Amino acid sequence: MRTLGPGSVSSLLKTVLDVVYFGLLVVAGALGLAALAALLFRFDPTMVKGIAIDGAGGQVLTRPEVLGGLFVAIGLYVAGVLIILNRLRKVFVTLTAGDPFHPDNVARLRLVGALLAGLEIMRYLVWAGSLALVPGIDRTGPSISLSGWFSILVVFVLAEVFREGARLRREAELTI
Repeated sequence: MRTLGPGSVSSLLKTVLDVVYFGLLVVAGALGLAALAALLFRFDPTMVKGIAIDGAGGQVLTRPEVLGGLFVAIGLYVAGVLIILNRLRKVFVTLTAGDPFHPDNVARLRLVGALLAGLEIMRYLVWAGSLALVPGIDRTGPSISLSGWFSILVVFVLAEVFREGARLRREAELTI
């Protein structure tokens, strides 16, 4: 099976990315409606009984800042993943068209790498914020994900490979 062009592995992966992207859009819409409902009900604990965080000694915490922070963190994470998927879909459109070294792919891959790094950093910040907002819960700190950081570096290296490929293609087009 071919790796580029119509009917290739890249076109199959593009289809998978499309399905995941639109599925995540539905999830993002549901989260948005949940956040709107939470704002309308002003985080009244009697209205959001199903959302609670177990605190120390079995107490249940439904403080507005905890629930608000939870909605913000989830919303930022989902937005980051949606942008990553959207940029990857655009990269795979060029792969399916048989044009892998399209100049726009460099910026797309750089953005994907930056967002992946941002999501990883956000994971540490959410953990630190939870220490301040929900004291008394025994928890271990987030471990440093070597595979996650390695993947981020690979995406940045791939962006540079695509930049070099685009440069070589431009030079070849100028050569007669």
